[in-house]
Amino acid sequence: MANQKSKKLRFTDRDFDFLVETASPGVSDKANLIRIIREDEDFRNTFIRDEKVFRKLMEDEEVLLKISPSLYFEILLRKAARDLTAASYTLEKTLTMSIPVFDTEDLAALLAEDSLLAYLAQMLSSFTRIESYAVSFRIRKGVWRKIRFNDLDIRSLMSFCDIVDDFYRFGLYKRIADVCLFMLGVFPEYTVRNYRYPLSGELRPAGGSSPRISPEDYEKEGRRFYKLAAEHASARELELQDVFRTLHENFQKVKKPLNFIAEHYLQYKRQMIFV
Repeated sequence: MANQKSKKLRFTDRDFDFLVETASPGVSDKANLIRIIREDEDFRNTFIRDEKVFRKLMEDEEVLLKISPSLYFEILLRKAARDLTAASYTLEKTLTMSIPVFDTEDLAALLAEDSLLAYLAQMLSSFTRIESYAVSFRIRKGVWRKIRFNDLDIRSLMSFCDIVDDFYRFGLYKRIADVCLFMLGVFPEYTVRNYRYPLSGELRPAGGSSPRISPEDYEKEGRRFYKLAAEHASARELELQDVFRTLHENFQKVKKPLNFIAEHYLQYKRQMIFV
């Protein structure tokens, strides 16, 4: 379970204004209503799940200039949970066909875990143009290296794990796993096209000194690095062990709500939202 402090701090004043103005535009005591939704998480979630809030998100092309990415993606994740509950199956796509899988109840149950949903919202936020950032790591005494955390090259990130102090490995473990989940969840077609030619299905030749990464490798490394993150001391301090264990054990399932969001809500917006 994520700690209470992180839950309270993940939204901004503008987020609360947006929720109230969109879901309850005629409220007489706006300040008091905002106070209540700040303090009562269950009540706040009713606003986040409000269909008027979702429609506003879809209609306003500049909404990410008005609210935080964390709120943006939490609204989409909660909408996906509702839509998946109403659906009977998801589709698993191969190069040649789409296979129905009757797993929507399991997916909705995963998204019902507030700590996991909050983590996924913050993870997606970290890949946006608005919230990309950089961190400096000490390679050895007197030698530092800066890594931009919109970096999607997991091979480079993995190479740093062998040379940085253990304290810094947690951030790398987490980021590598997040990149794998993000790529398979939001840009799954890229992971396939970058590895195989779309028409023939033949493997593309390796580029440069690094081998191309298959979708299967993204999943394998994602699961592995979420497990490493769960076992790191920093995960205990941040109360994220359970979230990382869930992601390790359910990686294949967790990527599906992200597929659903990418296909149904962000189909034409992904390139504008993400770095």
